[in-house]
Amino acid sequence: MSSVGMLRRNARLRKEYLYRKSLEGKEKELYEKKRKIRQALEEGKPIPTELRREEAELRREVELEDDNTAVPRTHMDDEYANAGALQPKVLITTSRDPSSRLAQFAKELKLIFPNSQRLNRGGLVVGDLIESSRSHEFTDIIVVHEHRGEPDGMVVCHLPYGPTAYFGIHNTVLRHDIGDKKDVGTVSEAYPHLIFEGFTSKLGKRVSDILKHLFPAPKMETKRVMTFANMDDYVSFRHHTYEMPRGEDSITLTEKGPRFDMKLYQIKLGTLDQKHAENEYVLRSYINSAKRQKLQDDDDHDDGNAS
Repeated sequence: MSSVGMLRRNARLRKEYLYRKSLEGKEKELYEKKRKIRQALEEGKPIPTELRREEAELRREVELEDDNTAVPRTHMDDEYANAGALQPKVLITTSRDPSSRLAQFAKELKLIFPNSQRLNRGGLVVGDLIESSRSHEFTDIIVVHEHRGEPDGMVVCHLPYGPTAYFGIHNTVLRHDIGDKKDVGTVSEAYPHLIFEGFTSKLGKRVSDILKHLFPAPKMETKRVMTFANMDDYVSFRHHTYEMPRGEDSITLTEKGPRFDMKLYQIKLGTLDQKHAENEYVLRSYINSAKRQKLQDDDDHDDGNAS
C-alpha cells in the first residue's frame, strides 16, 4: 500500500472511531431506558410514565438482547478490541539527543517488555514516528524523557487510536545500581506474570488496563514477576524472578531491575501526535484532594492501612 493510501486509510479509520465514540451518549441513554423497562417487567411494576410511548419498541429490543448486546460498548472496547488476538508489539524510544543514562534506561525498558524494539530517535518528529509505527503494526509506543540527565517522564501511546497516558518518573535505579552482574544476573525473556496492587477505582482500572496490554499473556510455569504497586497515586515498579529451592514453603526473590516510581498526570483520548485530542484525565494539583480522582478507592485504601 502506498503512503498516500495508508494516510487515507488511517484518516478513514480515525473518523469511524470518532463517530462510534460520538454515539456513546445516545447508546447510554437507550441502555438506561431498556434497563428501566427490564426492571419493571421483572418486578411486575407499571412501566414508567415517560417510557409508555416507546414501550412496544423497547420491549422488542429487550427481548432480542443477549449477554453481548445488553451492555453498551464504549470507545475503550474499540481501543483494545484486538488485544486478545494479537501479541503486543512495543516500540521504545527517547526524546531527542538523549544522555547516556536515558539511553541506558531505554535499553533496560526493552528488557522489561517482551516483543519490544528500541529505536534511536535521531531527528524523527512525532508525526512521522506515529505513522511509521502504524505501518509496521506496532501496538504501542513508549517515549521516555529526561531532565538534566535523569529520566523524569514516560509516555505510553496505544495504536492506532489511543489512548495516550503521560507519567512522571521518579527514583530511577538502573540494573547496575541495584547490584553487580553476579547479583542481578541476566534477564529472562519469559513472558512475566503481572501484579497490580491498589488500582481499585475507575481511573485505577483504566491505568492498569493501559499498562497490562503492553505485555503478552504468560505461561503458568513462568518464574518472572513484574509488580505495579500503587500507594497514594505513586506507582512503584519492581521486576523480580523467584525460585523455590525446597518447594512452595521456601521462595527466593531476586530483583532484576530497573526500579522506578511513576505518577500519572494525564490521559488523552488520542495518539501522541494529536495535540487537540480530548482529555480523559488531567492531574490538577490545586484541586481539593477529597474531590480529586485517584487510582485507588478511599475505602480500599483505609482497609489496606488497617491491615
